[in-house]
Amino acid sequence: MNCSTFLSLMLMLVQLWPCSLSIQNHSAQNTHQPFSAVRRVKRGWVWEPLFVTEEQTSMVPVYVGQLKSDLDKHGSDLKYILTGEGAGSIFTIDDSNGKIYVTQKLDREKKPFYTLRAQAINRKTELPVEPESEFIIKVRDVNDHEPQFLDEPYVATVPEMSPEGTSVTQVTATDGDDPSYGNSARLLYNLLQGQPYFSVEPKSGVIRMASEMDRETQDQYLVIIQAKDMVGQEGAFSATATVTINLSDVNDNPPKFQQRLYYMDVSEEAPVGTTVGKLFADDRDTGENAAVSYSIEGDSSGVFDIITNNETQEGIILLKKTVDYESKRRYSIEVKVVNRYIDDRFLKEGPFEDKTIVKINVQDVDEPPVFTLENYVMEIREGAASGSLVGIVTARDPDKDDCPVRYSIVHGMHLKRLFSINEHNGTIITTKPLDREIASWHNLTVKATETRNPKKKSEAKVYIQVLDVNDHAPEFAKYYETFVCENAISGQLIQSIRAVDQDDSAEGHHFYFSLAQEASNDSHFTVRDNQDNTAGIFTAKSGFRRQEQFYFYLPILILDNGTPPLTSTNTLTITVCDCDIEVNTFYCRYGAFMYAIGLSTEALVAILACILILLVFFLVIVAIKQQRKKSPFSEKMEEFRENIVRYDDEGGGEEDTEAFDISALRTRAVMRTHRPRKKVNTEIHSLYRQSLQVGPDSTIFRQFISEKLEEANTDPGAPPYDSLQTYAFEGTGSLAGSLSSLGSNVSDADQSYDYLRDWGPHFKKLAAMYTSHRSVRD
Repeated sequence: MNCSTFLSLMLMLVQLWPCSLSIQNHSAQNTHQPFSAVRRVKRGWVWEPLFVTEEQTSMVPVYVGQLKSDLDKHGSDLKYILTGEGAGSIFTIDDSNGKIYVTQKLDREKKPFYTLRAQAINRKTELPVEPESEFIIKVRDVNDHEPQFLDEPYVATVPEMSPEGTSVTQVTATDGDDPSYGNSARLLYNLLQGQPYFSVEPKSGVIRMASEMDRETQDQYLVIIQAKDMVGQEGAFSATATVTINLSDVNDNPPKFQQRLYYMDVSEEAPVGTTVGKLFADDRDTGENAAVSYSIEGDSSGVFDIITNNETQEGIILLKKTVDYESKRRYSIEVKVVNRYIDDRFLKEGPFEDKTIVKINVQDVDEPPVFTLENYVMEIREGAASGSLVGIVTARDPDKDDCPVRYSIVHGMHLKRLFSINEHNGTIITTKPLDREIASWHNLTVKATETRNPKKKSEAKVYIQVLDVNDHAPEFAKYYETFVCENAISGQLIQSIRAVDQDDSAEGHHFYFSLAQEASNDSHFTVRDNQDNTAGIFTAKSGFRRQEQFYFYLPILILDNGTPPLTSTNTLTITVCDCDIEVNTFYCRYGAFMYAIGLSTEALVAILACILILLVFFLVIVAIKQQRKKSPFSEKMEEFRENIVRYDDEGGGEEDTEAFDISALRTRAVMRTHRPRKKVNTEIHSLYRQSLQVGPDSTIFRQFISEKLEEANTDPGAPPYDSLQTYAFEGTGSLAGSLSSLGSNVSDADQSYDYLRDWGPHFKKLAAMYTSHRSVRD
């Protein structure tokens, strides 16, 4: 350590109290002066902290400071002891003079201070002469860290044409050095790239607009910001950051047509809604700032319309009305385009709209004939004679050559049978009389075709109304079922009637009712006209007798108000009913029915009674016949029927006693006593041996057969065992002789059954039985 460094450290120790930021209080009970590195306060001792810089510890050991007790006189026998953080490893003390040294390189960013304790003891007695006191050694920072931008990369957006000084964004750098000591962590920002469009505040790092910028000229800028520590002094560390600044769009540009004059064409046969052409006005803005609307100005004809395509921002001119080359060959319209969203800040630049002229030429084509009317309405009276004139249709060729046309009726052969048209002049006539009551309207389709170009044709609708003629007489509205009681009194209303007419009256129908001339002189009934197209039928006398006259036929005359008026006679049938005064419709209908068939009520009841007796007699006979057909052995037949069980699988032989459910073969009606089954195999072999010596008439043979038959008949609980029936003889009188091998001289042992193995798997069990039987015999 050089002399200048030592002097500076000593000067620092002398000036510690005024500049210290950290003071530690420690109590002391002694009354004498402590170490010289403290200052006396009212109660206790206050140690000022010691300091050491990072740069000084690059070459160790480094002297930090000295602790000295007031009791330490020349030649005194004191010993200084240092304890605490880093004592003995990082920090050492000369126990004789109290000088403290640092022995390792220190890093403030890892540990900014160390807390230690010092004490002075008697070297000989090892007893403390000063109480233990605590003090701090702080590591002073040096500029050993570069600034850092932690939020890179920076991206910011600012509206175009923003005024000077508008804040864009803020960049922030950090420095690992101590901000409380020196200028190591004090940063300054400056702009390396981005002038003259942007500026940066040196202390805050806020980037601002330095001038107004147009996005349409350049929409993105790269700005480089530098951060320097040590307040930008020489030897300071620095770092840079790149900021991407995008200019967002504002509506500062009006739409502009690319041309002042546009030409378009449209065919005269184009239908309404046809696209004539498209216009596009360029707007340098983007998004909704470039949204425009088109309109047509100064077009009094109303032939064209324009709509805006919101996706492409095009104006589409449409045909609003059909055009005719022969009438007008050219149209001129003015189209205006305006921005939909206007920023008031830029209105001073001028109106955000533009105009252009569109000239549209109508192209001539060979057009089909044109009818003078789209729809024709004609009239003709019904019943008009065949060949009567209905009306005339007219069509002409709109082209310059005015080609002749030919007329015809289309759509419906039945209409062609009623009407015809002159193909040269379009005159429509009838081919047969028409009846309005069948059809009051006829709808025709007339076609006009150019004679020189049959492909050019057009059609028109012709509606023909058949005018009514009073040719139908009125009649009853429905069939009236009228009854009158035998005890009816004179003047009693028995029926109300109404009339209808198939003709059509312009003023409305009005009917007049009266009795026909032939019935007016001698009639038991009268007709009263109600003057509302209805009339009432009343009795003209009291009392009617069915025996004298069952039906009355009343002719009624009905007159209409047509021109000329027509009349009709309608007959009303009145039936006399066996009732008091009020008519019971059901009873009266029954009485009329009986009178019609010529039977009285008593006769009808007698007929029904006879039919009922015959029906009962027939049912009794059928029941007796069914009783006779019933079997006397029905109980046994039912028992047998219930004991029939079907098995679809093959049994396992007589030793298989678990293959079937025995309870299915039992019945509730018959339950016989179970008899134990005899040993079948033993009896069969015994019978086989005995049958070689006895004949079919043997008692032993017959007894065996009887026992087996009895067992089978009386044992319903026995499973369906396999049964082997053995016959010793074919029987006497047979020309073929006996087919049994029982009487053969050839022994069963001499026969070979090996061929059964070749019969397949179905005979496997049989082959095994005979082969094993032969092996036992051998």
